[in-house]
Formats: sequence, C-alpha cells, structure tokens
Amino acid sequence: MNLFDVAGKHIVVTGSSSGLGHHFAGMLANAGAQLSLGARRLQRIEQRVAEIQAAGGSAFGSPLDVTEAASIQDFLQAAEAAFGPIDVLINNAGVEAGAKTYAMIDEADWDYVLNTNLKGAWLAAKLYTDRVLRNGQAAGNIINISSITDRRTIKGQFPYAVSKAALSRMTEVMALEAAKHNIRVNALAPGYVLTDVSRLLLEGEHSAQFVKGIPMRRYGAFADLDGPLLLLASNASSYMTGAILVVDGGHACASL
Repeated sequence: MNLFDVAGKHIVVTGSSSGLGHHFAGMLANAGAQLSLGARRLQRIEQRVAEIQAAGGSAFGSPLDVTEAASIQDFLQAAEAAFGPIDVLINNAGVEAGAKTYAMIDEADWDYVLNTNLKGAWLAAKLYTDRVLRNGQAAGNIINISSITDRRTIKGQFPYAVSKAALSRMTEVMALEAAKHNIRVNALAPGYVLTDVSRLLLEGEHSAQFVKGIPMRRYGAFADLDGPLLLLASNASSYMTGAILVVDGGHACASL
C-alpha cells in the first residue's frame, strides 16, 4: 500500500500559473490527482492545463483572484463542476513587494502582499470549509504554503516575512478550529528555492555568501518539496494537523 497515494483526489492549487504552484500542479497530476488550477494570469493557467492534459493528466483551469471572495466562490464552484467535491486545497498564491524595508514600503505595497498572502489564504480556506460542510464530506485538507521567513528573515523582506509569519500562526489556529469538522490544516514552509519571488535575492551579488548560511550549502530545488507535499496531501498525514513542515536544508536551525 502506498501511503502517499493521491490518485483520484481532487486537489486545488491557487497561484499555479508559475513558480511552486506551476510545479506542484505537474507533480500532483503525474501522481494521478485531478487538478483544479487558478490564478490571475488566465493564459498561463490554460497553457498549464494543456500541458498536463497532453501528458495524460486530468486538469481544469479558471481565473482566480484570491483577494476577492466572489472570485474564489466562482472558482470553487467551477472546480466542483469539473471534478466533484474538493479533497485538498493548497493555498499557494503569494506575492512580494521587492527588496524593501518597513520604512520603504507604502500602503499599496502592504495591502498587495498581505491581501494576497494572508487574506487570500484565509478567504479560500473559509469558503472551502463552507463547501466541505455543505457537501457533507467526511473530511477536508488545507495546505498553506508558508516560508522559513516566518521565523528566520533578513532585511528587505518586509512585508513578505510578516505575511508568512502570520500565515504559519493562522495555520495553527485554523487547525484547532477545523478539527471538529475533520478538516486538517498544515503548512509547508520551504527554504530558499529559486522562484520568480526569490530570484532577485538568490541570483544577486551576495548569493555565494548567502548560500554559506545554509548547512547543506545549496538552495532548494522544486523537486525537494515533492515528498513533503505528497505527505501533507495524502492519507500518510492523517494524524497531522497544525504542523509547519520546514524544508530548508537546515537553514532555520543554523546558528548564524
């Protein structure tokens, strides 16, 4: 028996037009899941759906703005029409405001990041929970994509680090409150992985020095997150809720 089996599960991935979400979609489809993909960039979502289908996978795509409750409702309804009740919601949608300190950002930067990374995850989780209860589903599963910046950060990651710290704490509180509905809520907290969000830092002039602070002496690759995500999305984690699963090459526990 494969404890990490997700074949036939209906999994929603927000922010799946690029970066981690784009990778998660392909990996989960290869594992046999039915994928509903949402993001603001519809053309990229349609392209990803076509790629998955061409490879023999099952995928549906629709526009999604996680900062708007109506957009989330429409997306979840369309996803259920495509593949039925949703087994797993992966709150992956995330943005950052560039290399700015708290004194450099303005209100627009703050609202852009917090509304997407935090409010969006809460809204999606709330509306997903409503549907789980309305459908009479036996269980639900929410996975929030956090970051090791929730506990270990550097200058210039504000308000991204603030949003991820709040998201990790929100995961714990939601787990406490959702347990009575048999809905599990966990978070995956990657370390430094090269994405559109992290590229400015990881490919900058200080990259060689920065990587020395990671005990395993390398940045993460997308594939390093596959096993941990499959753990959280599958029945292998059936007794896990409120966990923040850190995958960072030891960075968070390094002393310097």
